[in-house]
Amino acid sequence: MRKLIMLAVAGILCSAAGLLQAAPRGEKVTIEGKGLCAKCALKETKTCQNVVIVTKDDKETKYYMAPNAVAKKAHAADGFCMATKDDPIKVKVTGEVEEKDGKMIITAEKIEKE
Repeated sequence: MRKLIMLAVAGILCSAAGLLQAAPRGEKVTIEGKGLCAKCALKETKTCQNVVIVTKDDKETKYYMAPNAVAKKAHAADGFCMATKDDPIKVKVTGEVEEKDGKMIITAEKIEKE
């Protein structure tokens, strides 16, 4: 009986350890598309945020940039805030992508204006 209880406890601890692992990181990708500001050009947010719109097979996907140092530096320097729907900037962004609340979020490691 004692061995059975110890075995059950060991099984529970092993199962719990699997649940406590960190969430899987996003996939690292490079995207190319139209760079705009979610507040100024798209009127979607209350604060400025970089967005890259990627068109593939006539379908647009919006990638919202996570607010890190790379994204903040590029916002003013590369012209995200001054871009318009009719005149967006062309950018290439490398970073990790994940989906949160139905939106694609990219944590930029590198942003190149084309």
